[in-house]
Amino acid sequence: MAIPKAEWIWHNGQFVKWDEANVHITTHALHYGSSVFEGLRAYESKNGTAILGLEPHVRRLFDSCRILRMDLPYSPEEVSAAIVETVRRNGLKSCYIRPLAYKGSGTIALDARNSPTEFAIIAFDFGRYLGEEGIENGVDVMVSSWRRMAPDTHAGLTKAGGNYVNSGYVTMEAADMGFMEGITLDINGHVSEGSGENVFVVYRGVIYTPPVGASILLGVNRGYVISLAREMGYEVREETFPREMLYIADEIFFSGTAVEVTPVRSVDRIQIGSGGRGPITKRIQDQFFGIIRGDLPDTHGWMTIVK
Repeated sequence: MAIPKAEWIWHNGQFVKWDEANVHITTHALHYGSSVFEGLRAYESKNGTAILGLEPHVRRLFDSCRILRMDLPYSPEEVSAAIVETVRRNGLKSCYIRPLAYKGSGTIALDARNSPTEFAIIAFDFGRYLGEEGIENGVDVMVSSWRRMAPDTHAGLTKAGGNYVNSGYVTMEAADMGFMEGITLDINGHVSEGSGENVFVVYRGVIYTPPVGASILLGVNRGYVISLAREMGYEVREETFPREMLYIADEIFFSGTAVEVTPVRSVDRIQIGSGGRGPITKRIQDQFFGIIRGDLPDTHGWMTIVK
């Protein structure tokens, strides 16, 4: 999935041309994964270009920096304004946005606190992560042989670059086995998440999703889906459940910035429900995309208009 070039990148407080936004080979993050990032989407809506979940994404970025002992030399308000301006300056009607904080050159030691913290914001055109067809018809996934990190090995609540080496293993294994994505288990064998998505299971009319203790990232869209489902009257349980519950689920779907709300039609080649998008998944999709497109009122204040 090649990154299409935009014109401008916000880098360390100023806009630079795409090809001029570079780092030195001694950058600490290149050697040790000492970076944190976010992924946001801007959508073309009836109200103009709008960014979904700007405030909670920026808040999570600062939370990740705090856990990694990384001092970000900007305020949340400055970062939010820079994100909006990056979209506006590039003239993007819809796009993916990647804020990235990382430890630069300064030390070869593992302790990066004496290296400067650098910060960049990238925005570029971006389609459906798991394909256009997947949004309606669902995707085929497998349970990965790779486990999510135990809670006393990595800080799973951080969106840290180093954590995504594990996600890379999951993604490569799934691709090599002929699947679109992999679902991981936690250290105790309970369902955790996808390589970069949260997982929801519908069983007998109740919606289940793994809790924070299952080594998951607390996804912004995960929170939005839970809110929408509960407003519709569905019971949502954040609790652990075993792998085999995936096989007997009535519906399964992913949530995330990249995948948005994407149904799962099979797990380990076992058909889920009718083998397509289920009715509860569709109802949640309709509400979610309705708010994004501007067809439904944004009563939650999730969208930030890029003026």
